[in-house]
Amino acid sequence: MGTPKARGLLRSSALVGLMTMFSRVMGLIRDVVVANYFGAGSSADAFFVAFKIPNFLRRLFAEGAFSQAFVPVLSEYRSLKDLAAVKQLVNRVAGSLGLVLIIVTLLGVVGAPVLAAIFAPGFYLHDPLRYGLAVEMLRYTFPYLLLISLTALSGSILNSYERFAVPAFTPVLLNLSLIGAAIWMQPLFEQPVMALALGVLIAGSLQLLFQLPFLWRIQLLPAPVLGFKDEGVKRILKLMLPALFGVSVSQINLLLDTLLASFLQTGSVSWLYYSDRLAELPLGVFGIAIATVILPSLSRRHAEKSTEHFSRTLDWAMRMVLLIGLPAAMALLVLAEPLIATLFHYGEMTDRDVMMAAMSLRAYACGLLAFMLIKVLAPGYFSRQDTKTPVKIGIVAMVVNMVLNLILIWPLAHAGLALATTLSAFLNAGLLLRGLLKEGVFSWQPGWLKWLVQVGLANALMIAFLLLLAGAPAQWLSFDLSQRVMNMTILVGGGVTVYLLVLLVTGMRLRDLRH
Repeated sequence: MGTPKARGLLRSSALVGLMTMFSRVMGLIRDVVVANYFGAGSSADAFFVAFKIPNFLRRLFAEGAFSQAFVPVLSEYRSLKDLAAVKQLVNRVAGSLGLVLIIVTLLGVVGAPVLAAIFAPGFYLHDPLRYGLAVEMLRYTFPYLLLISLTALSGSILNSYERFAVPAFTPVLLNLSLIGAAIWMQPLFEQPVMALALGVLIAGSLQLLFQLPFLWRIQLLPAPVLGFKDEGVKRILKLMLPALFGVSVSQINLLLDTLLASFLQTGSVSWLYYSDRLAELPLGVFGIAIATVILPSLSRRHAEKSTEHFSRTLDWAMRMVLLIGLPAAMALLVLAEPLIATLFHYGEMTDRDVMMAAMSLRAYACGLLAFMLIKVLAPGYFSRQDTKTPVKIGIVAMVVNMVLNLILIWPLAHAGLALATTLSAFLNAGLLLRGLLKEGVFSWQPGWLKWLVQVGLANALMIAFLLLLAGAPAQWLSFDLSQRVMNMTILVGGGVTVYLLVLLVTGMRLRDLRH
């Protein structure tokens, strides 16, 4: 298989985006099924807390700090050393990471009551039934951290060797497991929602097993051995510790939202969850896809001391974020109620749930561009094995987020928590960009003014089209499934068509998108 340069970052990003799109669509189907069976009541709130704790730690340690520290070191080994040295590094990282994860998992299962009280103090203080249910489910869901972290290790290796599709497809297995659990396993439990917790555990096992044959194919299936004294492992740990905050601030902010939302009225945790899931769709499909592809490329450019190519890669990534992220954010803003009604307004999901979730969706949508920029700007630091600068920026953004949470939660309740996350994300992205410009590793490439005019005009006309045809929220609540799907298809298809046609008419071509 050729290098990313030969294949093109656009092609690689498209491949990851396609696989991720399939995964995210399955994720939406999963959430539709969960909403239909469990709505936004007490049991759903308890599950989302029990699932969010290991999921947060997974994003923080595995996909966040670990991947951003491991991929640059692995890419350097691949560029400068032979396969035997790379395999030795992989074995020692797998053994060291595995031991730490086993210890953390045991502590998490035993300490489930403490964790549930820390992450959802409102349940602990005011709702013992929800608290007890969250604790019981957490004992099933916490081992997911061990399994999915080893899956992330496997995915990082595959990404470093340009096997992007397999890690991007793997989350589909989580969605299939939870769909199956909600439909077929929930009648087997006295508390039906417990089926979802067991589904999470099954999913983690399937995701790890799925990737192992592909690692064997590239001769990098780990044979774990302890290696804390290995030079490469030490470097990864050194890079990883500050990266815990640097790349995962948005996840910490979302968890703080859950913590504060546990004090609000019943349903608040679920409203934030459903709206966050919709905002995560374009972020996961495009933002994370671009970030996944550029990190190994930037790491190699840094190792080769190719400053010009490094800067051009970052510039390309930012243009792609603007091209895709801005219309996605505008669509979420305009179509908040229609989207949530079409996807979730069935079974136990009430009219009020739709309206409340739409409020937080709009707040998250305002920050979508910032969330995506963070994803592509952070690799500009991690690829150069600089994890200290993002952590400083991340801490500033997190403190600002907490202050804004406490200010905005009073007038806006759960939507205020989402808005605080959005505002702190813009601060985070702005500081990351300023740092890259100040250090001279990034400079604006020619053609940005024309690009902004084209994208701005296309967005303006797309918004006008959506506003003209969307209709009132009350209409969407009264529509049946077929009416909602038909109208949403027209809106999404028409909006995309208008956007692309305007770009085409103003002179943008496919060659302009290539790196």
